[in-house]
Amino acid sequence: MENSDNVMAQIGRGQELAIAGDAEGARHLFAEVWGALEASPEGTRDPLHIVTLAHYMADVQTDPAEELRWDLRALEAADALTDDRAQRHDASLQVAAFYPSLHLNVAAAHLALGHVPEARFHLDRATEESHHLAEDGYGNTIRGAIARLHHRIDEIAPVIPLGNSERRAEHR
Repeated sequence: MENSDNVMAQIGRGQELAIAGDAEGARHLFAEVWGALEASPEGTRDPLHIVTLAHYMADVQTDPAEELRWDLRALEAADALTDDRAQRHDASLQVAAFYPSLHLNVAAAHLALGHVPEARFHLDRATEESHHLAEDGYGNTIRGAIARLHHRIDEIAPVIPLGNSERRAEHR
């Protein structure tokens, strides 16, 4: 059973704008919500609001550095979020299942900025956490995106196995 939450409703309206192709409108609405969250006293900020807003705000950025900044905010907020709080919004939510997508997004943003080692690090975290995803359409989508990003990173900067001096010599 979902709980009424005006902040989540505003975030949802912003996401609807983004899905409809109005990234600028979504950014504007998300910025208003973020301003209200920042104005609230430190101890009263809801991690669910922060992780959700930052996650969606990252998606509507045009600057990869700003996208990364928002993605990192979402990831940090998830660390403060509990299953109990998430389930007061939607009984099916488990915070552990947020991490594959959050790390995937951080990895993609790092890759867009040319930060291959950081991208690989977060993509490995996404892979490690992917067992928390349900065997459903969403879980399959995230797992597929993780696999595709692994492939892209490996094309850019292949991992050379330790001890394989012949292969290392090829890349010098």
